[in-house]
Amino acid sequence: MSIDVCFIFGAGEYYGGEPQIPAEAYVIAADGGIDHAESFGVVPDAVIGDFDSAADDFAEYSRYPNVMRLPSEKDDTDMFAAVKLGWSKGVRRFHILGGLGGRLDHTLANMQMLAQISRHGGIGFLHGDGTVATAVTDATLSFPAWGPEPGDGRMISVFAHSDVARHVSIRGLKYEVDDATLRNTRALGVSNEFRDGDAASVSVGDGTLAVVYPAAAPTPQWRTDRPEEGPDALGVINTHVSSLLATRDRPADGGSDER
Repeated sequence: MSIDVCFIFGAGEYYGGEPQIPAEAYVIAADGGIDHAESFGVVPDAVIGDFDSAADDFAEYSRYPNVMRLPSEKDDTDMFAAVKLGWSKGVRRFHILGGLGGRLDHTLANMQMLAQISRHGGIGFLHGDGTVATAVTDATLSFPAWGPEPGDGRMISVFAHSDVARHVSIRGLKYEVDDATLRNTRALGVSNEFRDGDAASVSVGDGTLAVVYPAAAPTPQWRTDRPEEGPDALGVINTHVSSLLATRDRPADGGSDER
């Protein structure tokens, strides 16, 4: 049976509230995300990471049937390793919890990860403090109409993630454009607004957009013109120390370095 959606628990901020995980979802805990999953009573299908941010010793996770320990000096983050694992299972839609807020470098890494997913024909959503972030490549996000929200609860921002995003159209929002070009050096699409009772859409014909919208908004429909790529499209999971580090640490005589 194919798996339609994957939920990944990360080690970042959760901002209260209990995540709603569909029964058919494939659930992965990335490193310290296992502590959050356990706090919600969620039993993950897989646990992966170098476990530098988990509360317990790695041996404590032996009770889970599918655990993969990774080296700390690797090329991918634990979160991206979790995405690669889900992708290898056939998943193309990812919901990532604990991936926004906290360390800025991890947030930026996760945004780049969303772009990577989208460029291979999938989509990922980062859930944060009343906010959802996603990235789309050659694709359309369509939001159903919804009612009024107080304060800033109706803000949506659209940015070029690729150097240039062409054929961008934004419809049903306060500010609309048709067949525009956005560049990643200017935040032209920040702080747009949903209109009460109007369906809305954001599309890009050539390039990648980052889209940030309120968690209160209805779940958007996603359609992409990019072909869905195979199980190895994102690459294999890094299970060894980075080759860059191995090159740096290799002895000058080319022999083995037993330490």
